[in-house]
Amino acid sequence: MFAAVVFAIVVGLVAPQPTPWALASAPSDGPARSIGTYNRGCIGGARALALQGPGWRVMKPERARYFGHPVLLEVVSTLAGFVQSKRLGALRIGDLGQPRGGPAPSGHASHQTGLDVDIGYAVSPPAEGEYWRSMVDAPRGRVTADFGAAQLKLVRQAALDERVDRIFVNPVIKRTLCARAPKPEAERAWLRKVRPWWGHDEHMHVRLRCQSGSPDCQDQAALPEGDGCDKLSWWFTRRKRAPEPVAPPEPAPAPNPKPARPLPPPACDAVLAAAPGDLR
Repeated sequence: MFAAVVFAIVVGLVAPQPTPWALASAPSDGPARSIGTYNRGCIGGARALALQGPGWRVMKPERARYFGHPVLLEVVSTLAGFVQSKRLGALRIGDLGQPRGGPAPSGHASHQTGLDVDIGYAVSPPAEGEYWRSMVDAPRGRVTADFGAAQLKLVRQAALDERVDRIFVNPVIKRTLCARAPKPEAERAWLRKVRPWWGHDEHMHVRLRCQSGSPDCQDQAALPEGDGCDKLSWWFTRRKRAPEPVAPPEPAPAPNPKPARPLPPPACDAVLAAAPGDLR
């Protein structure tokens, strides 16, 4: 009994506490409007992606992070239609955002303005209990056998969508796409949008640019020119460090509390306080 009580207390201390944004169960009323930046913002008038549709399935609906800008939902539907038309399978959809965006209690720092979505590379039916499927063999620094022509077509098609600003993938996957994509420069322009980033071995993170009707939405800086394939060495270079002198042991400092995520801009206060809108 005592052990159970202690365990409950410990779990309560380490479990992420819900934010006011996570407690909002429905989008706000009104037209769609993204506010702020991808990692410090919100969205008014978001819409819910159907948990299952033609060519896609939301993988963890209990997280209630399947809300986004209507244009984001259109992008998902368009990409799912492409996957179906090519008989590649179906999309596994991870997080979009919370009903009103804003910071989540766990997971992403971004996904706050209704313009981000995680899409699994695997398009085959998931095995029992399977969520994502890693496509990177990290010890060998290469993709697994599961990353094939279907995955290249999936990422390429997402990048070709003019509404998409950039796509984050694992550096190993970016390097593989660079090697396998057609060589003529005119057929490689889409690679510019594909950006290497930590993790992302199981899914790609698709990000849209700010949409019309969102004057308070802030885009990221423009992408550099070129396909980025000649800028990958940094991710694979192991920098050797000289051994540091051994110092006498000292008492471990008290752990600093994890800094709170920055609050959305003041314009988001009205979104959080607004009446709920249509759940469609």
